[in-house]
Amino acid sequence: MNIIEWIRQPWPWYVAGPLIGLTVPLLLILGNRTFGISSSLRHVCAACIPANISFFKYDWKKESWNLLFVAGILVGGFLTHLFLTDPSAVQVNPKLVEELAGYGITDYSSLVPIDVFSWPSLLTARGFILMVIGGFLVGFGTRYAGGCTSGHAIMGISSLQWPSVIATCCFMAGGFVMANLILPFIMKL
Repeated sequence: MNIIEWIRQPWPWYVAGPLIGLTVPLLLILGNRTFGISSSLRHVCAACIPANISFFKYDWKKESWNLLFVAGILVGGFLTHLFLTDPSAVQVNPKLVEELAGYGITDYSSLVPIDVFSWPSLLTARGFILMVIGGFLVGFGTRYAGGCTSGHAIMGISSLQWPSVIATCCFMAGGFVMANLILPFIMKL
């Protein structure tokens, strides 16, 4: 097995989990106390918008490492798409294929189902609810909770912040309710 084949395969939880977990002590050793993807949007706005908005008036340059981290995610995703993707169709569990067929989802030729996430489906009630309203709710919830799931669950809980425990429990409860009660109703639209 060459290095490309080794990188392409899914990494087991006992490798990926500790690697994610080691980011916390690394950030604490380096003197940074915050980690999360959603905060980088605030840094971009603070750097690019010269408006007189108090929320964006802070020294964003102290958090420039976070911008480099997000840029690395974008570059890594692009390089992965170019060099490591498998052009064959995405493999989906047969039980899930059967369940999704009941919602009219049958095209697995992309990373996300084309039947739901495409420009033509955006003009349907289901697509509008999932992409526009869902996107707004994710953005609103991230701002209201003071961070995203990665920031609260990885950095906040490990640095013993009680609000992060509450936020993560709410994220999980909301995910369970959405996946089991609300999403099946929306998918039938």
